[in-house]
Amino acid sequence: MASTFAAAFEIVSFGAIIVLVVLGLGIIASMMGIFNFAQGEFVLLGAYVTYLAYAHGAPVWAGMVAAPFVVGAIGFVLEALIIRRFYAAPIVAMLGTYALGLIIRESVRGLIGGFYLTVPEPIGGSIDLGSVHISAWRFTIIVITLLVMGGCYLLLARTSFGLRVRATLENPALARASGISTPLIYGATFAFGAALAGLAGALIVPVFSLFADLGIRFLIQGFVAVMVGGVGSFIGPVAGAGVIGTLSAALPWVMSPVVADVLVFVLAIAFIKFRPQGLISGKGV
Repeated sequence: MASTFAAAFEIVSFGAIIVLVVLGLGIIASMMGIFNFAQGEFVLLGAYVTYLAYAHGAPVWAGMVAAPFVVGAIGFVLEALIIRRFYAAPIVAMLGTYALGLIIRESVRGLIGGFYLTVPEPIGGSIDLGSVHISAWRFTIIVITLLVMGGCYLLLARTSFGLRVRATLENPALARASGISTPLIYGATFAFGAALAGLAGALIVPVFSLFADLGIRFLIQGFVAVMVGGVGSFIGPVAGAGVIGTLSAALPWVMSPVVADVLVFVLAIAFIKFRPQGLISGKGV
């Protein structure tokens, strides 16, 4: 029983990490119509900001609080200078954001010297549930993920800002005629997605350490999760993240991790082949 509970906790905690990464990617893909292939590097930047804060003597939690704001600001600038020119050509946007991600990744590699750098967990120790011991920090990640999911949904579906975002992305010409600053909305949406990736990187760096290729695995799994869940809704990518995260964490318990990774992608490709719209498809949030 104890081992089963421990395995279930590992599966849920890893699924929460994938959901954090996918939230930002899903919002950009669903609401802006482009896949941001630099999203993994925004995760890396969030981890790097947290490490910088810790290395300069600040508390780890201070770096985690700063990371989404710093990465969001970087995303806002990049959207205004580069990404905005690609909206009319989604394929070009994929290539452009991939190149941008490559630049960010190799820049961080040069800054950290190719090393693996550790950051301590701000909440250490474990939670004891009888004979079962679970990581306090991983449990914190699960709680934060649930709070962020709820906050994102309320922001995009229940606020005037979310209404402006949906109006702009549904009919930009009509939104402009209504007095909405569409360039500002596009920039804010992209920055919001980047900030969520930065938060994900900040939260996972104590678990996975900081290294230049940190974001690559999560980018691939996030992309697959968005495709499985369905583009065009808020719930779709989250559902896809739950499926991919659960499979990625559960299968290595019963088979080789390498075989498990391959099987996850094979199952995802087969699912997308027979249901290209994903688990949940729709327009807007």
